Amino acid sequence: MHAMTPTEVFLLAMLIILTVPYLVWRLLRTDYWAPLVVVQIIGGILLGPGVLGAAFPDYYAFVFTPGTITALNGIAWWAVMMFVWIAGIELDLAEAWRRRTETGVTASLALGVPLLTGSIAAVLLLRTDGWRGPEGATWQVVVGIGMACAVTALPILVLLMEKLGILRTPLGQRTLRYASLDDIAIWGVLALILLDWERVGRQGSFLVGFALATYAVRKLLPRIPEADRWYVSLIWLAAAGFAADWAGLHFMVGAFLAGAVLDAEWFDREAMDRFRHIILLTVMPVFFLSTGLRTEWGVGGATVFAAAALLLVASVGGKLLGVGLAGRILGWKKGDAMTIGWLLQTKALIMIIFVNILLDKRIVTNETFTALLLMALASTMLTTPIVAPRLKRFPELLKRRQ
Repeated sequence: MHAMTPTEVFLLAMLIILTVPYLVWRLLRTDYWAPLVVVQIIGGILLGPGVLGAAFPDYYAFVFTPGTITALNGIAWWAVMMFVWIAGIELDLAEAWRRRTETGVTASLALGVPLLTGSIAAVLLLRTDGWRGPEGATWQVVVGIGMACAVTALPILVLLMEKLGILRTPLGQRTLRYASLDDIAIWGVLALILLDWERVGRQGSFLVGFALATYAVRKLLPRIPEADRWYVSLIWLAAAGFAADWAGLHFMVGAFLAGAVLDAEWFDREAMDRFRHIILLTVMPVFFLSTGLRTEWGVGGATVFAAAALLLVASVGGKLLGVGLAGRILGWKKGDAMTIGWLLQTKALIMIIFVNILLDKRIVTNETFTALLLMALASTMLTTPIVAPRLKRFPELLKRRQ
């Protein structure tokens, strides 16, 4: 019998990663409540050790060998770095500043209230064993879980609003402003959680070096052709990711910062949209699979699902309450707060990236990671079925700028 080479095993894994979620998405027509990216994440969970690995351990061990997983992880790291980098570039901080009072009030409450409710849920979870990682201090776990409940996934929000046909409407642009400020806060909180006083010198050196390098990059990019800007920007991305990881802040913090300091107008908008879609199509499925491979149910499946339900209530309830408070303070009209609250509830990618980092740093356990992943999927899948009917009920929402 022919023994498969490592290349053949790797390609077999890629075949499974690309085929299974696509067939489920297309044949079951899940796009209304579960876009392809959500199905891919669910597919990663099902293909992981907790489901496929438990049901068919020999088959799982044959396909997902240590060598295959190492190769897949390399692709996943670079894929998600590019994705976060694009999200950083697309932040429209100028518009947020022009409407800073409204944007600041809404973004603060939309982030702060679910951060509080999520932290309370985390305190309840920590009353039992199995949720805190070996390197995690109590405050890091509580703030990390709280932030995971407060996150809005800007790239997935863009994707869902495109499908709903509201991305370029005043409602869509309002929602993006609020999400943009929260996106910055997410990475700021992550940097705080990862702050290592034993390596504070390195982290200080990184910040100083990054500021100097940013000045040079911002001077260079507008002076070179756009085709060269893309290539030079990828070099910048790799350098920033390496430097941030060397400093102990994780390469994903560097990836986001590398994009956030660049101006979107330096790049053609259609080209950027195509680039984002190509990443989603070609390499992000590998990240979703590698995410699923990390799910575990060591404290018991029922316990993990119960934890996910608690976190879902904290996340959804906190987000709707926060945006509702903002609507009352700012005098929004009927329907605005509930609709925007559900749009900002979209999680998936960014929260998964955020919690992956906490897991990498051993701040949370695989079981905590699994519960948060299930919560993110549920909240994202609820968004379209709830928002779409509201847009039909309140069509005037699309035209209101505040």
